Amino acid sequence: MRLQFDEQLDVLNKELITMGALCENAIAMSAKALLEGRLELAESVPSLSVEIDHKEREIEAMCMKLLLQQQPVARDLRVISSALKMVTDMARIGDQSAEIAEIIMLANIHPTDDTRVIHDMSVAVIKMVTDSIDAFVKKDMEIARSVIDYDDVVDAFFNQVKAMLIALFSKPEADGEFAVDLLMIAKYFERIGDHAVNIAGWVLFSITGKKEG
Repeated sequence: MRLQFDEQLDVLNKELITMGALCENAIAMSAKALLEGRLELAESVPSLSVEIDHKEREIEAMCMKLLLQQQPVARDLRVISSALKMVTDMARIGDQSAEIAEIIMLANIHPTDDTRVIHDMSVAVIKMVTDSIDAFVKKDMEIARSVIDYDDVVDAFFNQVKAMLIALFSKPEADGEFAVDLLMIAKYFERIGDHAVNIAGWVLFSITGKKEG
């Protein structure tokens, strides 16, 4: 019975990795569309978000099956409940990536130095998402805590973007709508970083029974 349960937990880990990869792709495609001004990349993100939502429901069903059909001990319960919380955050990452793509498609977004900084911010965010899932699979508290600490890097990028956009607003020829759109995009990336922190916090809960972050 325990062997079967462990095998099912292994399948759960693989499904979480798959969902995490979808999230990484959605963020990366939105960021590349922003950096290069390529609308065709942005147009493909909403379908990825739908795929992420489907994966969320599949993993939720898998977790409920594990809870109902097996007799998990306390630590197993923490792992399964943490996975349920994590997929909620991952689904929000997909949604927010789609929101970024929608702004790029509907607004007059074109590559500038400001968009490059936001792209650099997105790279930091992708690292956080990747590491948070990796921490869960490896049950690695050090990686999880490094994700929580790395949120300071994303916050610093966001502050840099805000400062640049304030400077942009001060110019007589400033395109106010463009600046607001960029601020919205940067805010979505910051929120994605917050979701990665949540995921890392649930990883720590799954191991210690105490959530951090």
